[in-house]
Amino acid sequence: MPEALFLVQDFKKREGRPSDDATLVARQVDHSIRSLFPKSFKKDVNVIINVMTYDQEHDPETLAVTSASMALMISSIPFNGPSASVKVGIKDGSFILNPTSSAQEGLDSEFIVSVREDRVLNIEGYGNEVPEEMMGELLDFAVKSCQPLLDFQKQIAKEIGKEKLEVLDLPVPEELIVDAKELFSEDITKGLYDQEKRNVIFAEVAAALQKKHNPDNLTDGITKGQALEAVEYVARKLMREGVLTSEKRTSGRKIDEIRELDIEVGVLPRVHGSALFQRGQTQCLSVVTLGNMRLAQLSESFEGEHEKTFIHHYNGPRYSLGEAGRFNYYPGRREVGHGHITENALKAVLPSSEDFAYTIRVVSEILAQRGSSSMAAACGTTLALMDAGVPIRKPVAGISVGLVTDDTDLSKFKLLTDIEDVEDFYGDMDFKVTGTDLGVTAIQLDNKLMGVPVAILKEAFIRAKEARTYLLSEMTKIISAPRGSLSEFAPKVQSVRINPAKIGELIGPGGKVIKGILEAVGEDIDINIQDDGRVDISSVKQELIDMAKEKVLSLMEEPEVGKIYTGVVDKIMEYGAFVDVNSNISGLLHISEMSDQFVKDPRQVVKEGDRVTVKLLKMENGRINFTMKGLNKQNPESES
Repeated sequence: MPEALFLVQDFKKREGRPSDDATLVARQVDHSIRSLFPKSFKKDVNVIINVMTYDQEHDPETLAVTSASMALMISSIPFNGPSASVKVGIKDGSFILNPTSSAQEGLDSEFIVSVREDRVLNIEGYGNEVPEEMMGELLDFAVKSCQPLLDFQKQIAKEIGKEKLEVLDLPVPEELIVDAKELFSEDITKGLYDQEKRNVIFAEVAAALQKKHNPDNLTDGITKGQALEAVEYVARKLMREGVLTSEKRTSGRKIDEIRELDIEVGVLPRVHGSALFQRGQTQCLSVVTLGNMRLAQLSESFEGEHEKTFIHHYNGPRYSLGEAGRFNYYPGRREVGHGHITENALKAVLPSSEDFAYTIRVVSEILAQRGSSSMAAACGTTLALMDAGVPIRKPVAGISVGLVTDDTDLSKFKLLTDIEDVEDFYGDMDFKVTGTDLGVTAIQLDNKLMGVPVAILKEAFIRAKEARTYLLSEMTKIISAPRGSLSEFAPKVQSVRINPAKIGELIGPGGKVIKGILEAVGEDIDINIQDDGRVDISSVKQELIDMAKEKVLSLMEEPEVGKIYTGVVDKIMEYGAFVDVNSNISGLLHISEMSDQFVKDPRQVVKEGDRVTVKLLKMENGRINFTMKGLNKQNPESES
């Protein structure tokens, strides 16, 4: 972003693929405008958002949705806006509207909320166990705060907006939908409630429908795609009617029932921690890898450099959906978003780097998915972290709550706990909520309405808490707390503190001192020095950590009168010997202090290279004097 005075740290000096942060903002914008296009509008629409300048304080993310909506409002593109977003921080129980970059660091929680009129389009963010009641208040606050932005857009569109393109009310010819409903309603219903054969049944119905309306298969007649779209249209109506009138779900579950669970931990013996979480046919394998703090993920943006020590990656390959196709080695927008919600979900319960000096990477491999795989990843990650011995404060679980409303009356609705299958595709909302037993830690909302009323979301929070409480009880039956020790295969990390002013001495010119320690101890060791004076020493072998720790402490040790040290005789003079304890502690052992007896020649007691035990006698003008009196009676030579 050159306009923001940011120079790319790359040989080409040019931006490449979008960062994860940029991808997440794009995803949030998409969720805030997608449902506002007419369903029958099929043309491609590109909305490009560039940050042209940045003042280092006011986060441009808060303007992304508003700017996208403003561009659509004044264009000729059909758009049922406007929409706008605000960021709401929570600190000490109070709401902060659009906190500045400097204020964001001290927040307990932070959510960005997109709004249309008095309804919520999208929510993203993290929370520190925010009570459900407070989340409802936060949404009310966000809706109210968005109104000036919405009014402004309406005024601008009124003044300079173009005339909107006309679109059909229905996605396909009405007679096609009528015939699909009248002639094939029974077959469509059969397919709707048969997950395994649904695609085959729908394809057969679509083929029969196309043949009726286009028997000669003319190129300008009804296509197979249009026929299938008519079938889907009728299926959606039937599914929604079943839920609203008789609470009938395609899976046969009750509207507040969670799918059958299967939970295991420690499923992979060689890794640092693992867990298999299965809910219905959705199955997630989460694997933990621990490393030292030097392995923290470093990223750059126009806001500067950032280190991330907890990284969660979500992989949902095509085979998990039972599909074949080209394998994509790069994560898409969905994978990045699903990975991010789990990072937000665990943020409030992770140990600090002071208490647990590790970089933590969790990879959630989705082995099979039929709804709510991102919430399975959140549950699997919690279990895997506890299996790895990561001291999280408490477990976190996640659930997705769906919504079905009457197409003509929003006051008539049903909430669906743990949505799966077509409940997401045909439903109105995918409301992902993670949290602990006390409150919310992360949210992602995706809706297909022109916004969800706050009153419905308040009910959804309660439904999510009920489901989360059940999930946590089942998860803690398998593993109730983090293991007391790390895996034998995980690196061990111990930290020591040194004076920050002495970091340069520990590193040495050109890294000479620290390299010397690493060479002396061995290859399987790593020493990471923090700017605040914390030194993290890591290795799989404890004995190597102890050796390195002793060398670091001895190098950094400050001289203390009366303390006993072990040093090496560096040089012998007629009047005594010079003893080196470490780079900070060197001094004279005077001949008169070598023994309780008279010593005529220092060489009678010590030789160059000898290791000797000495006590620091005094320090004067930066000079150190040692004594051996009372310490070396066991040395026969000292008696001569």
